[in-house]
Amino acid sequence: MVDWGVKEGDRLKRVALHEEYGGRRQGGIGPSRVSNNVFLFSDPSKGRQHGYFDGWGEDGCYHYAGEGQRGDQRMTQGNLSILNHQQDGRALRLFHGVGAATVEYIGEFTLAEEAPWYRTDAPDTDGELRSVIMFRLEPVDAMLHKGARLPHTPASSPSTSQVDVEQQHTERALVDPSREPYEAERREASLVRDYVEHLRSEGHEVVRHKILPSGVLKALYTDIYDVSERVLIEAKGTIHRDAIRTAIGQLFDYRRHILPHPRGLALLVPSRPEDDLLDLCASVEIKVIWPEGESYAQTSAR
Repeated sequence: MVDWGVKEGDRLKRVALHEEYGGRRQGGIGPSRVSNNVFLFSDPSKGRQHGYFDGWGEDGCYHYAGEGQRGDQRMTQGNLSILNHQQDGRALRLFHGVGAATVEYIGEFTLAEEAPWYRTDAPDTDGELRSVIMFRLEPVDAMLHKGARLPHTPASSPSTSQVDVEQQHTERALVDPSREPYEAERREASLVRDYVEHLRSEGHEVVRHKILPSGVLKALYTDIYDVSERVLIEAKGTIHRDAIRTAIGQLFDYRRHILPHPRGLALLVPSRPEDDLLDLCASVEIKVIWPEGESYAQTSAR
């Protein structure tokens, strides 16, 4: 096997790196057959175009997205070489630069013993949401902490806090913030603003929640929480079936994180859905609210 001779901070041609030490000449993960190394290439500024969110976390680890640009990532090939690097006797060597001709050696890493990897949602190359593997890499040299940082480091325990309802977030925008919002999302934001104004005009206290589940990279945000009535409300800018079914799942997902638990669940939409969808919501005790004239109409949860 070839001895390692590259120092931290060294810049070299990627083609020269592979000629001497082996490994794949393209892609982000390159396990070598001629040296005891797995080469990792990271460029946070460019990786987000393909749903990769690499960077330093507050836990002292470099969070590194696995390979696979389309569909849910699987623990195979390059990803598996990271997971098994210690038992295979290989060092993890991290470089800055992916498609660049010249890369910079950051240093040697090892997979964290506790919670070595987790999953997060991110768009793939085609813009479709999928599940991405995130590895937690610990630097062998503790002085390596430089470069891009994560906006949030996944925690070992969940947390929930109240935030200003004027902070507008949608789940899709959180996992793909660079894209333009869809028209339905614009309608959703307007719908939320108007209904919040309506509730406040009736003397209700209104907030939203920021939810950080354990081991999750990106926060979840509820749309509206009517504190006065303890009703959790999810808004959708369209009444098509997929949106209604998504909202139902979101409401049940959010509710378990809010203490004390909401007394009621509601769906806010721009117009009256078809009867079958109203029956669906009623069957899971979710009332439906929509604008009607100068006020709002609503169903009753069973």
